[in-house]
Amino acid sequence: MSSTPVQVNSMEQIAQVETAHPASSWIRQILAIFRLETQKFLWGRRALLMYALAVLPVFILVLMVSFPFTSARLTNSVIATEVFAWMFETLILRIMVFFGCAWIFMNLFRGDVVDRCLHYYFLCPVRREILVVGKYISGVVAAIGLFGTSTAVSLFLLYVPRGFTQGMDYLLNGPGFKQVVLYLGIVVFACVGYGAVFLLVGLIFRNPIFPAIAFLGWEMIGFLLPPILKKLSVLHYLKSLTPVPLSEGPFAIVAEPTPAWISIPGLLIMTALTLALASVLLRRMEIRYGGE
Repeated sequence: MSSTPVQVNSMEQIAQVETAHPASSWIRQILAIFRLETQKFLWGRRALLMYALAVLPVFILVLMVSFPFTSARLTNSVIATEVFAWMFETLILRIMVFFGCAWIFMNLFRGDVVDRCLHYYFLCPVRREILVVGKYISGVVAAIGLFGTSTAVSLFLLYVPRGFTQGMDYLLNGPGFKQVVLYLGIVVFACVGYGAVFLLVGLIFRNPIFPAIAFLGWEMIGFLLPPILKKLSVLHYLKSLTPVPLSEGPFAIVAEPTPAWISIPGLLIMTALTLALASVLLRRMEIRYGGE
């Protein structure tokens, strides 16, 4: 409740938005909510876990380039590419982005309920749909900014053992630039897709931890699922975009990757439908702090 003065000022700004022109009014309301939520993301106590997750892959790569044995192996572009592909899928995508998005988006509304400050939003003349969009955009921007930067720094560290000349040659004249674009693009779509799912989970469940663990389990066993069920996994569409596909092991049920022209629109449609459902739920939501 320490941030109440800031929230009150922002609520007054929201309340002063013009209502004569709906589109302009909605944009100003979204921007006001975005500014308020961004302050909470960057400076709130819940931001510490986000920063810790973002630093994790960078810290591991710093260790790898610091030891002579692993640093020497990373001078080989083939080995370095395979190492990063493995690290991206197992550490960056499954741990940093997944748990980071779970933490950010489940707390968009659940955190305000726990802090007993969500009623400030509900007392303002703001449509509930605008509130969902404003909070969601602030979460997406925070997640992409933090986890995208971590991925970019990790890729930069991967080039360090090769030296500046070879690294730039691989980046500009080799497959490096395409890999950078694809890896960063996957992080963006992961934040968009996981963000919508976890925002909805945080709205539906009073204790969203167990649904998040169940969702993680579904994503982890994706390699054992038949092809038709794989398409119900966000991770399946993200892995279809990876520039360096990895083997899923001898027990995996092999399925053809979904083409990018299906994966990307499919993720965006799923995100839009999920946000629409979240808006409907929020319109019917009544705050009962005593039951929390």
